Amino acid sequence: MIMRPGQQLLLPANPFFIWGSLLLALIVNMLPLGRTPWIPDIVAVALVFWSVHQPQRVGIGVAFFFGLCMDVHQASLLGQHALSYTALSFFAITIHRRLLWFSVPSQAVQVLPLFAAAHAIELALRMLSGSAFPGLNILLAPLLEAVLWPVISVILLAPQRRAPDPDENRPL
Repeated sequence: MIMRPGQQLLLPANPFFIWGSLLLALIVNMLPLGRTPWIPDIVAVALVFWSVHQPQRVGIGVAFFFGLCMDVHQASLLGQHALSYTALSFFAITIHRRLLWFSVPSQAVQVLPLFAAAHAIELALRMLSGSAFPGLNILLAPLLEAVLWPVISVILLAPQRRAPDPDENRPL
């Protein structure tokens, strides 16, 4: 793949780091913060990030598994988060080559519709199962997830940006 000018060459991602970050995101989502609809879904952000940067390792099956974990944890309709995360991962993998050509703030704007679509799928399934409408503050969650995108990008790409063997004579 041709790189943009000035883009840093990254080291390969460690599979243990990928799975550790996904499990940490799942643990953060499982914190007992209450059921407020505007809280961003950290698992969704991490899944989109790794689906964009490592689509060979994190794909639709992983998204389905983490969706089932979230469904069981929240005692919600079984498959609600699984369908949402699966669609989110599919669309992230679909646009991953194009998305990597943009800067990180532009990527946040590009993934905002993905997060909005995932929340729309969850809301539609919740409403079809007979739940009450959570209110208009549900619109804040995709916005907060898009705002978190640059932060997550910096944190999760940091281990790949380090030099393999730091040496003052080696330019890479």
